[in-house]
Amino acid sequence: MTETHPPAGLAGRTPSGPAPNKGLLIGTGALLVVLTNAVIFILPPLLPVIQAQYGLATVAGTTWLYTALTLGGGAGFLLLPRLADLYGDRNASVAAAAFLTVGALIPAVGDSYPTLLAGCILMGFGGAAQLLPLGFLRRNLGEDGIRVGVAVLVIATGVGIVVGMIGGGFIVENLSLRSFFLILAAVCVVTTVASYATIPCAPPAERTGRIGVLGTAWMIAWVATVLLTLTQGLVWGSAALIPLVIGIVGGIAWVRVERRSSSAVFDVAMMKAPLVTASCLCIALFAALNSAFMLLLSTYAQTSPAALRPADAYGLGLSALETGLLMAPFAAAFLIRGAVLDRALFNGRGVPVFVIGALVSAAGLAWLAVAHDQQWHYLVGAAVMGLGCRIGYAAGFTLVQMAVPEEKAGMAAGAAGTFMAVGFAFGTALVSGDLSASLVPVPGTGLEVAAKGLYGIGYWLSGALALLVVVTVLISRARSGRRAAAATS
Repeated sequence: MTETHPPAGLAGRTPSGPAPNKGLLIGTGALLVVLTNAVIFILPPLLPVIQAQYGLATVAGTTWLYTALTLGGGAGFLLLPRLADLYGDRNASVAAAAFLTVGALIPAVGDSYPTLLAGCILMGFGGAAQLLPLGFLRRNLGEDGIRVGVAVLVIATGVGIVVGMIGGGFIVENLSLRSFFLILAAVCVVTTVASYATIPCAPPAERTGRIGVLGTAWMIAWVATVLLTLTQGLVWGSAALIPLVIGIVGGIAWVRVERRSSSAVFDVAMMKAPLVTASCLCIALFAALNSAFMLLLSTYAQTSPAALRPADAYGLGLSALETGLLMAPFAAAFLIRGAVLDRALFNGRGVPVFVIGALVSAAGLAWLAVAHDQQWHYLVGAAVMGLGCRIGYAAGFTLVQMAVPEEKAGMAAGAAGTFMAVGFAFGTALVSGDLSASLVPVPGTGLEVAAKGLYGIGYWLSGALALLVVVTVLISRARSGRRAAAATS
């Protein structure tokens, strides 16, 4: 079904030094993925802590930090993998780690909501480093590069979830937010040095081509406008229609311009390959239900029933660390090896794999929609959700990589990663809007939290996103079948 290109090396592209150590190279790739996912997954259990420390009045205001992180990642996912193609894997990896370092230092020094927001944008941009191993492992490990690169991305993501959800909560409980960001900055410095020392300094994989900076900035702008409407629409009322219209019109115009651009953000030929566009859309949907699940879990788990009026009481009253432990089964599911499903992907059976991942995720969300008031409910739901997302992400990134030759590995990773970033932001905005629809006061604090019934609605909405994955791949297969029939007639 999917046209593949063998991951052969490029003639004339040899490192300037000795051959890279395979173990060290894989280790550096894993470190980049672990660190960047830890940054992403640190925020959900800490949002209530951040809300209380900085006196943020609404859930929407707090989760906008998460949206800023993922929108910054959208720019990074577009630019950094292409920088790796055009200017070298080492340069792009070092630059990404440096952005992470600066992003962590800003809130550590400023210790305020505005500096935290700025830091989230920079850390989000640097977080695109999680995609860079797909390129430099593929370019340095030969025929097995795609398989190893995707495996490192998926498995190290699971480890990153543990480090972020549990480690972040532990540090904040025992130190402070400022100390946490100082420690994070130190880890980012180590990652920068490791990237420089272990990734080969080789000539660029693609010697021609340009980065569509204008198209990238334009895309992030219209997406951010739409998401801002989703997060603040309930507060602004009918006035929210103005930015919504601006965002939609901007998006339509962007698509029309990109189709004719000589430096389009996404390679048109790649996006027309069988299942590639569908894979990118599915990655976005899995990311959306992923972020929605995390925010619903962390917000409910850290709400204390003792702090609410008896008529409004709900929640588990857990700390950030305890909330992170509830996510452990989600992370553990990412460590499961999917050899059978991997073979199906490389044999052109991507649609069944996506359907399996979507249905597993939908089952986990349906379970949580009806059972989310006990800790064991979340342990079961998290395990099922983790398995579904692991299958979906592995399928999406593998199929997109298989559609391009080695020299465009970064561009393919960037396309998939951008959809993932937008999906994360959309899921965050969706849950933020849901949890802002009806608020109840926290007596004696001046704060408000979501009404209990909104959590079930949020899980059902997320389950609908999982079912959209099935619809997307079935439509794509039907269209591919019609094109093939027309070509042979």
